[in-house]
Amino acid sequence: MNEFRMHQRIVQQILLVLYLILSCNGLQGEKKLSKLENMELEKQLKLLNKPAIKTIKSNNNSEQKGRYISSRGYKLAIAQTPNDPNNKFAGAGMATSLYNPLVEGKQHSACRLKIQKVSDILQVGWRVDPTLYGDNKIRLFIHFQAGKIHCFNTLCLGFVQVNTEIPLDMSYENHISQREVKTWEETMYIERDLVDGNWWLLMEDNYERVGFWPQRIFTDLASFATNVEWGGIVYSPPGVPEPPMGSSFFPSKYPAYDGYCKSIAVLNDKGGTVEVNKVHTHVDSFNVYKVLFERLPEGSKSFNYVLYGGPGGSIPV
Repeated sequence: MNEFRMHQRIVQQILLVLYLILSCNGLQGEKKLSKLENMELEKQLKLLNKPAIKTIKSNNNSEQKGRYISSRGYKLAIAQTPNDPNNKFAGAGMATSLYNPLVEGKQHSACRLKIQKVSDILQVGWRVDPTLYGDNKIRLFIHFQAGKIHCFNTLCLGFVQVNTEIPLDMSYENHISQREVKTWEETMYIERDLVDGNWWLLMEDNYERVGFWPQRIFTDLASFATNVEWGGIVYSPPGVPEPPMGSSFFPSKYPAYDGYCKSIAVLNDKGGTVEVNKVHTHVDSFNVYKVLFERLPEGSKSFNYVLYGGPGGSIPV
């Protein structure tokens, strides 16, 4: 307990320094935080003084770094925009099917939209993660990495939530897809404000603004993103069989059966929505996970899908 309190005090001191830096006009030409941003950041800092319910400790950040780094128990089944350092993406989006794969212990299984430039990352998706949430329910999550700082949801300073009607850890337990019976999906977008550079989280069919990551916490994502990724990621400790991903079955090219990211799109540097027609795919553990990129009909229309998933079962090293 004493060690935990000492750790908490250190974290508070670090965040206080970060807060003071962010609140100051430290770089020439930068504007100060808006009144709304300051109020929200102060509110989040004060919350750190309350007793913590759960402390999350990570011994590696392979998941956060990307560049197909999926060692130490992380496995991917994803589609990614072609690698080009000259890309200028002002965001991206998807509609994702909602599933609740079975995980145990320290395992987790997730679907995510990820945008990145060099070491800065933004993510949104759903996640089954007992270590993070304390249960085995499918829940919404967000994540950011700014240089060496990374954080889920609002466990640390960074994300400014302006709409509390959409909790960042909300459960989808009443909207879980059943193969061939009923498919539930959620719309998720990350969009850069072209005026002030803040990155906004948009949710649901009406693109409800949930909150934003201030531009000034980033270095690389202070401008546009260069890479976007859609698909599944799982984690299992060494020596423990890998958990299921997505629908827990290999993709079959039938959305009613598969875990998917649908209507995948990016935003160009003018803020216009561009449908993604070309991607690179990547899979770890081919024997237990797969990913497909297909254009499939739905009624009178057709959509681009990233179909992913698998039963898991092999033992990672």
